[in-house]
Amino acid sequence: MDFSDFPILYRGLFMLGLLCMASCASAPRSHVPGPLEGRVICLDPGHGGTAKTDHFRVGPTGEREEWINLQVGLHLKEMLEERGARVIMTRTEDVPVGLKERALLAVDGKADAFLSLHHNATADPGVNFPIIYFHGNASENQASVALAKCVGKRIREALFNGEGPVSIVSDYTIFPGGGTAVLRHSYGIPGAIGEASFFTCPEEEQRLKNDQYNRFEAKAYVKALEDFFSEPTPPIGEKFSLVKVPPFPVFQEADRKKPEAKLWREDFEKGEHLMKEGDRASLEKALFHLDRSARSFPDSPVARKCHEHRARVLELLDRPDDAAGEKNRVKEFYISFP
Repeated sequence: MDFSDFPILYRGLFMLGLLCMASCASAPRSHVPGPLEGRVICLDPGHGGTAKTDHFRVGPTGEREEWINLQVGLHLKEMLEERGARVIMTRTEDVPVGLKERALLAVDGKADAFLSLHHNATADPGVNFPIIYFHGNASENQASVALAKCVGKRIREALFNGEGPVSIVSDYTIFPGGGTAVLRHSYGIPGAIGEASFFTCPEEEQRLKNDQYNRFEAKAYVKALEDFFSEPTPPIGEKFSLVKVPPFPVFQEADRKKPEAKLWREDFEKGEHLMKEGDRASLEKALFHLDRSARSFPDSPVARKCHEHRARVLELLDRPDDAAGEKNRVKEFYISFP
């Protein structure tokens, strides 16, 4: 190129631009770490090696929960490591691992987050939505509630087109004596159990057999963890330092697949109707149906409403202490979710 016709000022500016371009091309780009880089994540594919010991963690055509949990977990491990996280797996094969042992792997590994991967079962084959558990009281375990919300949002987007209910609940709703062992023994680490969907729903069981669908679910967990670590981590306080909620006995595991468990929605609707009658006999009957609905499906989309109604009925039946306990249960164990 002949620069002789260029004015001196233009020639200087042109040469300066070339020098800047050369400098920028040769200078190394600064690395901006992602929210998962350097994080230690403990993944717990739930159950394992239980085909000979239980007959309720199985879908209508034979797909077992522990198989699905592991498939999702292995995909998730790979995705997290690609983003710079260090992953601790509680199991990588279809073998049993003790519940406390799983939790201590997270504690000993100084994990920044603990995720237990599960899929759900119930007597009603039409039920299918995500349930995410945190441990203990919401007011004391704010970090785990925040993580559970992130998981609930991303699972609903990935598997349910962003529609339908999501239950964010304390693990004391299903195990009122002490919550789940994996979250109890890892308390202090932000932790959640994700029941992404129901393998007892025939259509969902077929989807869960698909490897690509398992990858969709794993990607949802990745996005949830990215969301969680993109914000300051909320505090985790001492358990039961602020409030104690009285236990409410509920159906356990295999019992949740009994015929009476199918009445959870019908019981709720009957209870609501009987409340409107207002007389004492109707209120007592309402309490019975609301009780059974909440016991049959304590983490259902209507369980929170059951306990809200129970609090009102108990007040009307002149049982203020019991009513106060129900109000605390709603506040601490059931999280409002848009």
